[in-house]
Amino acid sequence: MVHDTIRVDAPLRDVYDQWTQFEEFPRFMDGVEEVRQLDDRHCHWRTRVAGVTREFDTEIVDQLPDERISWRTVGGDVKQKGVVTFQRLDEEHTEVTLAMELEPEGIAEKTAAAVGMVDSRVGSDLLRFKEFIEERDTATGGWRGRLRPADAEGAPEAMDATGTTEATDTPPMPPYDGPPAPPARPMPPVDPGHL
Repeated sequence: MVHDTIRVDAPLRDVYDQWTQFEEFPRFMDGVEEVRQLDDRHCHWRTRVAGVTREFDTEIVDQLPDERISWRTVGGDVKQKGVVTFQRLDEEHTEVTLAMELEPEGIAEKTAAAVGMVDSRVGSDLLRFKEFIEERDTATGGWRGRLRPADAEGAPEAMDATGTTEATDTPPMPPYDGPPAPPARPMPPVDPGHL
């Protein structure tokens, strides 16, 4: 399990909207060469990590604007699942938390995972995402549609940041079996000198 959090000096809506622009990921994610959005729920990825090129497809399992996006691979050379959550700290600051589970495929990937390179890469990717959105002052676009777990292939349910399933008009479904959402944290005190 890989887990990291970063504070972004940008409003929640801008941060979330930028994350929905998956085809922009190569601009700040190390090893991501291309992401093609196939439809609202599916993307095709080409990555190069530790000298090995991999191609795979992902499906968004749950997408709730300004709160979370969870995904899993559904085909290709990579097996992973994860969730990214967004928490408003104040009008101009957002906390982004990324949790992922992945199964390294080849010896290069297994070695990278064993020595902590995957954890380091995720932290570096979040830092570059922070710099990317902060330098722009606005998102390059945004998609604010709601994708429900019940409509995903296999229909798993996703957990929210509190670890409970989303309330709907239908009976509750079992929780999504992906990485757990991070626990909610109290908002840090705001130093008036930094506003």
